[in-house]
Amino acid sequence: MTKNLLTSAVLAGVAAGLIAALLQLTFVIPHLMEGELYETGERIHFATDGSTQSDRIQPSIGTDFARHGMTLAFNMITYTGYGLILLALMVFANSKGHVITPRNGLIWGIAGFIAVQLAPGIGQPPVLPGAIGSEVGPRQAWWAMTIIVTAIALALIAFGKGWTALLSVPLLLAPHLIGAPYLDTYFGVAPPELSARFAALSFGTALAGWSSLGFLCAWFWTKADAA
Repeated sequence: MTKNLLTSAVLAGVAAGLIAALLQLTFVIPHLMEGELYETGERIHFATDGSTQSDRIQPSIGTDFARHGMTLAFNMITYTGYGLILLALMVFANSKGHVITPRNGLIWGIAGFIAVQLAPGIGQPPVLPGAIGSEVGPRQAWWAMTIIVTAIALALIAFGKGWTALLSVPLLLAPHLIGAPYLDTYFGVAPPELSARFAALSFGTALAGWSSLGFLCAWFWTKADAA
């Protein structure tokens, strides 16, 4: 069983990581590289004459194979780690009588996206180079708390009964009522439109990666379990 779990999670993580990396290279990385132009001062959005207009010049991802190779490797490693956790939870649920199928594996993946990406991203969206985020320490503490609380809330929604399921509502709201750490001043140099598009595309690629991960974890597990 342990061997099947490890094998299934690794195969699913590598495949989902590859999917996420390809989507990032296509949609997210060009925006990130454009943000870097503003971060380094090569391009200026807030011109000296007071104008906030700047032309859009989205860089090609080019042939920086070392950088793109690291993006690919990082995604594969990260999604493999997520896959191990996700599949372990799915197998635990299976031991309690909940059937694993690729279809409900997809739902597990979406739940993972909500807990790890969407819920924390509501208060702390992905930060484009040239934009400014809050201090790292408080941001990471709020991020970790939000993931844990949201995951518990989603588990209560899925498996809770009676009043225990109702606890999911205050748990989902709690991190956002507490509030994520915010800046006291705004002093980023990247165009806000670019930052917004970068965040939206980051969420979209993460959703695709997590959905693929959940589906593939369940698919590989069911195939290995039936063998």
